Amino acid sequence: MDVGDKSWMDPRRFTDEYIHGVNDFLDKAFERASKEMKYYVLVRRFSSRNTPHPTNDDENFDRQDGIDKLLQDTFRNVADDLRHEGVRKGLSEDAKRFFKLVEEGKQELYPRCKNFSKLNFTIRLYLFKCIHKLSNVAFSDLLDLIKEVIPFAQIPESFYKAKKVIKDLGLHYEKIHACTNDCMLFWNDTAKFIKYSVCGSSRWKNVRDDLTNKVTQLQAKVLRHFPLKPRLQRIFMCSETSVAMRWHDTERPKDGNLRHPADGEAWKDFDSLHPDFASDARNVRLGLSSDGFNPFRTMSISHSTWPVMLMNYNLSPWICMKPEYIMLSMIITGPSSPGNDIDVYLQPLIAELKELREVGVETYDTVTNQTFMMRAALLWTISDFPALAMLSGWSTKGKWACPTCNHNTYSQYLKHSHKMCYLAHRAFLPHDHPYRRDKKSFNGKEELKVAPTPL
Repeated sequence: MDVGDKSWMDPRRFTDEYIHGVNDFLDKAFERASKEMKYYVLVRRFSSRNTPHPTNDDENFDRQDGIDKLLQDTFRNVADDLRHEGVRKGLSEDAKRFFKLVEEGKQELYPRCKNFSKLNFTIRLYLFKCIHKLSNVAFSDLLDLIKEVIPFAQIPESFYKAKKVIKDLGLHYEKIHACTNDCMLFWNDTAKFIKYSVCGSSRWKNVRDDLTNKVTQLQAKVLRHFPLKPRLQRIFMCSETSVAMRWHDTERPKDGNLRHPADGEAWKDFDSLHPDFASDARNVRLGLSSDGFNPFRTMSISHSTWPVMLMNYNLSPWICMKPEYIMLSMIITGPSSPGNDIDVYLQPLIAELKELREVGVETYDTVTNQTFMMRAALLWTISDFPALAMLSGWSTKGKWACPTCNHNTYSQYLKHSHKMCYLAHRAFLPHDHPYRRDKKSFNGKEELKVAPTPL
């Protein structure tokens, strides 16, 4: 069967032609999948040939392997790129600092230590602090204890030194105080305010310790913002991912078939409107997605936390949706959904996107050994219907619920069920379709209207 032949999909499902077509399609799919799996296994063996693997299933080894995978996914073959002659010539100051940190981090934790590197152990310690909620002072004391037991261990001297390592890797985040009523952020011009200028509520809340009866002030609500620019810059500091960022231009099949967003009309229309942006294939096209979830794994607690994710569509379709390539942009904490006020929390991200779209940021490209002005544009948002209302500002319920029909939405209120009903969907059918003349099955009228033009 020809892979591109889809004629077997037309017959009814109980026919022999359809059944044979499905079987042939599955045979081809499994054949291709087996080849890709062999390639994946070879790549994994090649990439981990010098990495010692634990021989038991202890939980500690699982965690260690997880950190190793995180470092490999994040930095790939950056250390190998450093060995190439002339790589240092075109580095920006930010890139020099990053490469120096990764190079130093490859050092052994102590002589003949095979399970940990300096960077690996620092990240493990920082993760330990976050999981067990150690204070900054307790973490510094833990470092002192380890240094006392292993004097020659290559570890940070204090919590602040460890935090600086994480920050230089581009993995840090910013805490921005937010109003509990979702009216504004303590950010930029309002960063030093004590109370919110909109609702008048305080940015602090009083928490009493039951043991000491001491009252301390904590932030009433905190938005966690993960800066986008350093994360995009890190992509081009590794030769593997830097080449992958050009896939949509250099390796994508351009035969007219729709395999990637670059084959779609929206991408092509954007390129025609902004030829200066499209002239450099390294400029980034992004998609944004957000939705609420309950992080406590129980439905008895009403809580809604909203992560905001960014997808990188420069990459090929088989990797752009993998977890290690999706960027967490911000976490909007609960306990309730931000609703239509989500735009208040999106301000830091929008400011970054505007700068990346209009100005760009100086970025070092390890493939060309040069710096360039990297720009980025947000082309799509991906969400369910309720989240669409929050992100776009267009209500998806009530009289004008349809974002396509807009103000021409045909709606009817059913007074006995107290619900809105939408019956104008027949307008999207061809003019000679029998449903357009069917009065009994619908609202008792023929449908003569023309389908609205999509926005």
